Amino acid sequence: MNYIGAYFTDRYRNLINDYGYKKDEINNRVKETWNKLFTSNCPETQIFFQTDNNMGYMLDTGNNDVRTEGMSYGMMMAVQMDEKDIFDQLWLWTKTFMYMEEGENAGYFAWSCSPDGTKNSYGPAPDGEEYFALALFFASHRWGDGVVPYNYSEQAKDLLHCCIHKGDNNDGYPMWNRANKLIKFVPNVEFSDPSYHLPHFYELFALWANEIDRPFWKEAAQESRKYIAQSAHPVTGLTPEYAFYNGSPNHIRGFGHFYSDSYRVACNIALDYEWFRDNACPTVVNEKIQNFFVDKDPGDYRRYRIDGEPFEEKALHPVGLIATNAMASLATSGENARKSIELFWNTPLRTGKRRYYDNCLYFFSLLALSGNFRIYKPD
Repeated sequence: MNYIGAYFTDRYRNLINDYGYKKDEINNRVKETWNKLFTSNCPETQIFFQTDNNMGYMLDTGNNDVRTEGMSYGMMMAVQMDEKDIFDQLWLWTKTFMYMEEGENAGYFAWSCSPDGTKNSYGPAPDGEEYFALALFFASHRWGDGVVPYNYSEQAKDLLHCCIHKGDNNDGYPMWNRANKLIKFVPNVEFSDPSYHLPHFYELFALWANEIDRPFWKEAAQESRKYIAQSAHPVTGLTPEYAFYNGSPNHIRGFGHFYSDSYRVACNIALDYEWFRDNACPTVVNEKIQNFFVDKDPGDYRRYRIDGEPFEEKALHPVGLIATNAMASLATSGENARKSIELFWNTPLRTGKRRYYDNCLYFFSLLALSGNFRIYKPD
């Protein structure tokens, strides 16, 4: 590992500024974007909604439900923006309505609920759990722990312990395959989703999780970097939504192609490189992705086979793809990086029914590219 990543230096690059945009403009864009997503002043872009019981939720506007993905994303956004009230409202809603106390998924969170809190499913999605855990650690380090359920660090440790030890007593399934250290798509299957792999999160779990679990997380970080590289096409860099443990596409239900989940891989590589600069971070994947998209018309983005062959089907979240391709620039350089950031900067937030996923990716990319997606360490 190169000890020049932000974890070691506490320095975060403002890459948008490096490419010629003014700091004041960038800071204003960050604040304005937060307000457009989290306040009722901008109903055409709003995705956070408060309830009358000191709670709040992130609405998947395309599916009219509340997902652990969105709730954990909202918590991460809130801790990055130092918005403790919003963070606590999201976490209280999550614990109240999404947490499962019985059955084979006890200890996990139901991946989808109705806005009134009714569970739509009693199954979890591991991408939510891993984001919950790191957001909780950051909250603990930034604001300090409080009373249950705001004892953030203990909540994070308990959740991560469940993620890898569930099933020890034949009471369910872990979220990671404990033999190969790879995250599963859902606990009771034996395949993965490349966009779930967050080696930079696991590096931090290896420092802050229960001591007995720390070696596992260190190995998981190493194995996930390898897995991302394995699952990416050698020419295009595109990854499938679902993949087997050897990285090959899993075409179950048509999810073996490059589509909405896949966009996040570029973000994960970028932030891993920004935070840790590990020699195994597959930055070449981001170079290939940017090269693939740089000359394509954003209005004509498609679903693609990972070799780049397009389907007739248009991309469901083109703004999200613009954002993730820009965030990829944290791990690349040159003309393609510049063009990707320029396109992102000149693209507004999405409005309308499908705005939720696009605008989550947009805000994460804006935070990262402006040097505001930061690690919060314990004192």
